Amino acid sequence: MEITCDREDEVSREPRHLPASTYNLAITLLARCKDPYLFVPIRSMQYLAILDLEEFVFIDGERKCWIDIAWHHFKPQVRTALDQSVAYEAIYYRAEQAAIMTRLQREFPLALKALENKDKLENPGKLIKFPITKTS
Repeated sequence: MEITCDREDEVSREPRHLPASTYNLAITLLARCKDPYLFVPIRSMQYLAILDLEEFVFIDGERKCWIDIAWHHFKPQVRTALDQSVAYEAIYYRAEQAAIMTRLQREFPLALKALENKDKLENPGKLIKFPITKTS
C-alpha cells in the first residue's frame, strides 16, 4: 500500500519525551516489517500513524492524507539505558492540537500493543505432532 501525505504550514513545535516502552515497541515492530514503514491504525481516535526510522506522522481519518502532527528528531542515542524515555520534537500542522496530542500519547501505545498481539496471532508457529506410542 502506498499513501502520499501532505503537510500544511507548521503552526508550532515543542520538545517532548516518549516513554521508552512506546519507542522501543514502535522500533521493534518497524524492524520486523518487510517495508521501511509501518502503518498503525489508532481505531479509538480514527487516526492512522505512519512510522519510519525518521518520524512518526499522524493522520486524521476525516482529513485523509493531511498530516496533523509529526513526531521527529528522535534522540535514542542520548539514552544511557533502554528504559529511559526518548526525546523528540512534536510538530503541529493545525491549531488547537493539544487535546489530540494528549490522546495520542495515551492511545498510540495501545495501538502498538494491539498490532503486536495481532502479529503474534497471525504467525502462531507450527504444531508438531508426535506419534502416539503404545505402552504395555
